[in-house]
Amino acid sequence: MSESALQIRPDVPAEMPVIAVKNAVIFPIPNLPIPLGVGRPRTMAAIEKAAAEDGVLLVATQQDPDDEKPGPDDLHRFGSVVRVLRLTRSMDGPDELLIEGVCRARVEQFAETDDHLRAVITPVADLNPPDAESHALLRTLKDLASKVIELSPRIPDEALSIVEGIDDAGHLTDLVASQLRIGLEEKQELLEVWDVKTRMNRVIAALAHEAAVLEISGRIRTEVRDSLDKHQREVYLREQLRAIRKELGDDDDAEDDLDELAERIGRAAMPEAADKAARRELRRVRRMNPQSAEANVARSYIDWLLDVPWNTITEDNLDVKAAAALLDADHYGLERVKRRITEYLAVRKLKGDMKGPILCLVGPPGVGKTSLGKSIANALGRNFVRISLGGVRDEAEIRGHRRTYIGSLPGRVVKGLKKAGSINPVFMLDEIDKLGADFRGDPSSALLEVLDPEQNDTFSDHYLEVPVDLSSVLFMATANRLDTIPGPLRDRMEIIEIPGYIQEEKREIARRHLLPRLLDDHGLDDGLVELTDDALEVVIDQYTREAGVRTLNRQLAAVLRSVARDIAMDEVEPPVRIDAERARKALGPQKFFPESKQDIATPGVAVGLAWTPVGGEILLIEATAMKGKAQLTLTGQLGEVMKESAHAAMSFIHARAEVLGIDESLFSERKIHLHLPSGAIPKDGPSAGITIVVALTSLLTRTPMRGNLAMTGELTLRGVVLPVGGIKEKVLAAARAGITEIVLPHHNMGDIEEIPAHLREEMTFYPVERIEDVIRIALGIDIPSPSAPIAVPAPDAATA
Repeated sequence: MSESALQIRPDVPAEMPVIAVKNAVIFPIPNLPIPLGVGRPRTMAAIEKAAAEDGVLLVATQQDPDDEKPGPDDLHRFGSVVRVLRLTRSMDGPDELLIEGVCRARVEQFAETDDHLRAVITPVADLNPPDAESHALLRTLKDLASKVIELSPRIPDEALSIVEGIDDAGHLTDLVASQLRIGLEEKQELLEVWDVKTRMNRVIAALAHEAAVLEISGRIRTEVRDSLDKHQREVYLREQLRAIRKELGDDDDAEDDLDELAERIGRAAMPEAADKAARRELRRVRRMNPQSAEANVARSYIDWLLDVPWNTITEDNLDVKAAAALLDADHYGLERVKRRITEYLAVRKLKGDMKGPILCLVGPPGVGKTSLGKSIANALGRNFVRISLGGVRDEAEIRGHRRTYIGSLPGRVVKGLKKAGSINPVFMLDEIDKLGADFRGDPSSALLEVLDPEQNDTFSDHYLEVPVDLSSVLFMATANRLDTIPGPLRDRMEIIEIPGYIQEEKREIARRHLLPRLLDDHGLDDGLVELTDDALEVVIDQYTREAGVRTLNRQLAAVLRSVARDIAMDEVEPPVRIDAERARKALGPQKFFPESKQDIATPGVAVGLAWTPVGGEILLIEATAMKGKAQLTLTGQLGEVMKESAHAAMSFIHARAEVLGIDESLFSERKIHLHLPSGAIPKDGPSAGITIVVALTSLLTRTPMRGNLAMTGELTLRGVVLPVGGIKEKVLAAARAGITEIVLPHHNMGDIEEIPAHLREEMTFYPVERIEDVIRIALGIDIPSPSAPIAVPAPDAATA
């Protein structure tokens, strides 16, 4: 188009603000409001400037839609002049700008201001001579647009009246062009054509192509619908065709597949219920269209039935000594678990048949619960499969989905059997304490059948709908806590608690298992590195604080990485000796400080022992008194049980004040504050009961507690000391702190057997049954035990 044919709109300003749009081309269609989502700062500034001037601005399309800050070189040189109608602010999304078209415009020059973009333009009017050709093109355009509207399911029928009501060829062409399914570049080319005839010819060509595509799509939809209506007739004809091809010896591939499936069913030797279900489903498939969705669902069901290892059984290794040796080689310690597995093997060897035990290994993270399952599978000669139950909230994850649902599959139990390839694997249910429940059901309830030896020989999966025998599976569950496992589920499992490792056990595990693997992972084998005992001691004591060995593994890896770097950079010559100093240099400042004996010469201080998920800890309890209204203040993030223990201790001391030699006025004129340091750490449990009594008695009698002594035990109001848990961890914590004398409940003396022999010989244990014994040992105050309950005088007859 020549410059002489260009018609300029004199009523449009020659300079105006510019906004950039992406993924769209705006055509100048008068009297048709167009909404735009806006929000970029430069765009908002341009809109405000346009509103302050003539109310018009230029809309130009970005060449790169991903550019969030387009400049003059990033915009097309042809756009649309639009009039701003309204700007609607939004609180939770982009603002909406309502515009209507004015005319096309060619950009002569862009100019950038501080906050928006402007342009000097040439506003272009449509070139549309009213001749016969224009009228013919307009009629053709309307006919094609009407046809596309009728064929397209996405365009409402109301669009027909809009098309018929527009007689301006340029406006109608722009309206249709804005709705065409063509690329942005093609739309931009249409925008740059101001000759209406040329523009109409291009739009008519695109409309004709769209109409042809829609006609083909409609024909395909009709054929599909007709084919569904003819399904029954096709089934009959297909059966006839199969018979004809069989006579000709030219059977189709689909029939070959079904025959092969029938042979697999015959060879599988499945249980009677599964065999009947598979053959019944196969008969249904033969009557279906092979291409139908229902046939695929039925085929998948048969495949799953065949994939379950109904009769595949691995032979157990009944050599008890060899199995015990393999367990010892893979894991250090964990004697209770190893003994339980060897007991199972011994019974299997003597009896010949036994249902698999259902074990639940409970312990802190990193002590080897999951890896122990793999070792047990290796020792038994069985396959191993593990499923993680952490965060599982849907019952269908265990039992599967019913086949009425699209995309249904069996549950994790059946999937696990398929993965294992045998009907008697070691099945690890990891993180069973982290099961959830919601509106989709309770997976822990579904596990009740799986883990019940009296029921699991007929386990029913919702997808298979045939009994699956799980009685020969050795189920093992792992958990960090017992209290989050529902009671009925916990009752079905044999609980084996795995305590945290002591320092000596960690050293052995590091030497036997961690270091050889880490040296190989870091390419430091063949004697390139020697780790001294002092260095290993430093890493364990000063850089880890855990019950397991995961952090120890990471810290040792960090030390070895530093050595590997030094060797690679030729800073050291192998072999490298890693001593304590080099370990500290690799790991940085000391992170943990071992517990040590505290100075408890001050009255009101007592040393207790506490259990934590990462082992035992020294628990310091401090008490002080001040003038004020009688009150017991408790601080240090104490839980409800520990608060109750403190109040019970205070009540006991108040009741025995006379025999303890405590002035009665102290309870009415003094405010007592009980504090447990490390206030950021929550504390709970009843085992600090006797320690609280000793701290308060020490305060009120002004008698300091003897040194080198720690204690643990629950207290009743009658002064009876009850047994508590975690004795092994607590005693080990005392040993680490250099404490050699322990006061503990008499009924806990049996737990002493779990403590290493060398520590039992070095330490002195005081078994106690009453709090008077504790006070005598800790404070040197000898008070008599009450021989009878305190008598309460009966009311006289007159009062009664």
